[in-house]
Amino acid sequence: MVKTAFLGPRGSFTEAAARTLVPDDELIPYKTIPDSMDAVKEGTVTRAVVPMENAIEGSVNITLDYFIHHQRLNMGGEVTAPIEQHLLVAGGQMEQLEEIETIYSHPQAIAQCHQFLREQYPKAEIQYMNSTAEAAKYIAENPDEKAAAIANVVAAEAYGLSFAAKSINDYTNNQTRFLLLTNEDQVFSEEDLGDTPYKTTMMIGLSSDFSGALHQVLAAFAWRKINLTKIESRPTKTGLGNYFFIVDVDKKYDDVLLPAACEELRALGCEVQVLGSYPCFTWDAIKKNGKPKSIKEVI
Repeated sequence: MVKTAFLGPRGSFTEAAARTLVPDDELIPYKTIPDSMDAVKEGTVTRAVVPMENAIEGSVNITLDYFIHHQRLNMGGEVTAPIEQHLLVAGGQMEQLEEIETIYSHPQAIAQCHQFLREQYPKAEIQYMNSTAEAAKYIAENPDEKAAAIANVVAAEAYGLSFAAKSINDYTNNQTRFLLLTNEDQVFSEEDLGDTPYKTTMMIGLSSDFSGALHQVLAAFAWRKINLTKIESRPTKTGLGNYFFIVDVDKKYDDVLLPAACEELRALGCEVQVLGSYPCFTWDAIKKNGKPKSIKEVI
């Protein structure tokens, strides 16, 4: 059986994404995102599912930076999931929810519930954990502590926690992109893909910082009518003010348009790397073998 790593422990959003993308794989939890990516490179597992971007908080920088600077892998697929956060407590341990003194969760989850926490628990101490599931597990193992966790439904069920408050994320359109990373050339068969749309992710470094440089880069895509769904600058980590751009293109890497755009950019003196070209699923599009129709049936 193929082994796939995910950010654990059990009950994390990443596990739910992994179960949807590769339901037949054996899922192995890892303590951190870099650990799960390293496991693929080392051959301990074949694949890893990692969070890449959240609709509210933007890119998951630890994933993107570790991928760029340390552990390049093939991008095998993507799934975008609606995310719903809940405030969880050890059942029956606190008579009053106002007694909550500490709230544990992943930094992204804390940020997604910022307004709720300001209004409802302004004096509570915030403690960051490696994942929402780890926070839930901690609460379950420390029931006497006046504390709560921000996590999902699966974590609540896995660790026997009660709901202090449901759907506490500040925005209802909370979504996260999860990416499947692998050493395989292809994960999904043509039968699996059907008419699934593709995305191509590229890294572009400008030759020098001059007026109009970014405009020239964008023009290489614009006149070819190539749609960009995202453009983001990230530090090169070589010095203050040095950046490269991560660009998501709304199409599969082909034999004509994208190679020509890359060559034009290189002719301008830009460094261009294609990081991956991969299918982008929705929960409904990849349901089979009893897969849920909605993420809310999972998390």
